[in-house]
Amino acid sequence: MFGNNNNKVDLELNRIVEQLIKTGGKERILPIVQAGEPVLRQQTVAYHGQLSKRTLSKLIDTMHTTMLEAPGVGLAATQIGLGLALAVVEDHVRDDEDDPREIAEFPFHVIINPSYKPASDKTASFYEGCLSFDGYQAVRKRWLDIEAEWDDEDGKRHKEHLHGWPARIFQHETDHLSGELYIDRAEIRSLTTNENLEDYWCEDPVPTEASEELGFAL
Repeated sequence: MFGNNNNKVDLELNRIVEQLIKTGGKERILPIVQAGEPVLRQQTVAYHGQLSKRTLSKLIDTMHTTMLEAPGVGLAATQIGLGLALAVVEDHVRDDEDDPREIAEFPFHVIINPSYKPASDKTASFYEGCLSFDGYQAVRKRWLDIEAEWDDEDGKRHKEHLHGWPARIFQHETDHLSGELYIDRAEIRSLTTNENLEDYWCEDPVPTEASEELGFAL
């Protein structure tokens, strides 16, 4: 448990977060920080109850609303300019049951102080995007299976085996909290605008044709 009481709350940080939330207005939709902002490259501070329970709840709600509006399947605190080790994730099954990306139901939840390690040596390479590198996607190799750990908003520690697309989402958001963007380790020759991805490469989620035409290895 975080032991979220008034003795542990960082009053100055709590005030800053409350002000940040207010900038989202009644809709609680915040602007998403874009690549080049220093906060995206900084190691976040572990969360151990620095915010009041009420402020944390409002922050989570604001991040969730902002993520859905974008739209996205994950949002890290750094992406709204806040250097705390906290992210929100949510994704749902699409219509295509044969999607090789292995997209699976990933209910909304908060991941605080997350970490992961590979659960096998298997990897998968697919196009991936980021709300903080807006308008582009690139092929990124990720672990197919991971052992994920995180705290929830009540301070309870969770451990779970994640596979396929949920594992990719968890890796992406956790990496954000250590100052990494997906593009750092992407196949840079695969980089494409969202429009060109739609026009050229979206028919087959496995980027085999893209790798041949654009000149990168899978």
